[in-house]
Amino acid sequence: MRRTLFFIPHEIAGIPVFGFGWALLLLLVATGLYLIAIRRRGGSIGEELKHSGWFWALLALAIVFVLPQVELRGPSLTTGEPGRPVGMAIRGYGALMLVGVVSAIALAIYRAPRRGLSTDVIYGLAPWLLVLGIAGARLFYVVEYWGQFAAPTWGATLANVANFTRGGLVVYGSIMGGFLGTVLYSLRTRVPLLRLGDVIIPCLFLGMFFGRLGCLLNGCCYGGRCEDNGWALRFPPGSPLYMEQFESAELAGIQFDLKKADRLMLPAEIDAVLPGSLAEEAGIRPGQTVERITPLAPAAEDVDVTRPAEETLWGGLRVVVDGKSYRWTRQELPQESWPVWPSQVLSSLMALLLCLILLAVSPWLRRRDGALVVIGFIGYAIIRFSLETIRSDEPGQFGTSLTISQWVSVVTFLAATGLAIYIWRRGPAETPAEA
Repeated sequence: MRRTLFFIPHEIAGIPVFGFGWALLLLLVATGLYLIAIRRRGGSIGEELKHSGWFWALLALAIVFVLPQVELRGPSLTTGEPGRPVGMAIRGYGALMLVGVVSAIALAIYRAPRRGLSTDVIYGLAPWLLVLGIAGARLFYVVEYWGQFAAPTWGATLANVANFTRGGLVVYGSIMGGFLGTVLYSLRTRVPLLRLGDVIIPCLFLGMFFGRLGCLLNGCCYGGRCEDNGWALRFPPGSPLYMEQFESAELAGIQFDLKKADRLMLPAEIDAVLPGSLAEEAGIRPGQTVERITPLAPAAEDVDVTRPAEETLWGGLRVVVDGKSYRWTRQELPQESWPVWPSQVLSSLMALLLCLILLAVSPWLRRRDGALVVIGFIGYAIIRFSLETIRSDEPGQFGTSLTISQWVSVVTFLAATGLAIYIWRRGPAETPAEA
């Protein structure tokens, strides 16, 4: 796991990087050099500003007003007061997402002429896919985890939804949003929808290959608990999994039904105590009742106000079981999470395998527009349904043991099957779709 690739400090030599600072100065210099180059080539600066001035203006507005709002803040020294800005983290997840997007677009540009489409189609489609894909991924996450975003006012709720720095994107949501973007673009430009889908479907899974590696760096989308079998992953303090196990006292070895034992619904009965854990050493047994779980504040010397608050770990854990209080310091608690299935790695490899399969069979399916779309969606539905058995992400949806992603997989499988029937009945095209 490497959540942060590098960190941009809040200020350099006493001058802020964002806002009215270094970043804005660099933008002004870059703009000036660009206009000088235009002038030396005999172009008109005025005409250039008419065409591209809006782009430079948007960048300036983002640097001055948007980026300062998404800077990370340090620990708060006063209750109720936010810490001071400390800088911006460049995340490994975002970097690999960018690599995934660029590689997917490059592959689509390579494939388009081989299916009788212009590369301009891909350049035109890309913004629709990016905007609606990200919007769909975010919307799916917000709907699934609405409780994390709901606030007393609509304004605060919308601010929580728009705050992408908190994370929260769902692959199925991005597929739905991207599909909607492709349909709208096809209707607008009259490009054959199924043929366009055949071009981009392998590219989608290539992008997913890099995106899931980004999940691994970020520590999200992790699998369910498993034995340390050589394949299992463990995550360090501060990672999402480590903090989840810390806040639920599983890090200390106590397990109970998290659906019944939400922090607002304690007390809860202990289902199991992990062998060799701190809880077992303390004499805690299954059947006892957890009454309270309280993180302990860190020692003053462990708080660095110049670093992001997310790097400040709790000082320890206090758990009340059957009226008896147990305390463990951060040094006593395990320095890694309990092992989990490597779902991110498996998802990434399966996406790459599906991409390669689609590329391999593509030459034999040129007369069947939409055939690759069918194979891609059916393949991913089967893969995702299977992977959910080791992720156990929000099981028990609609009164069943299935997760929300498994339900979406079932719907996707049925929809793709219906499309396959339509393509089969329509018959092959008279001529193969190729340039």
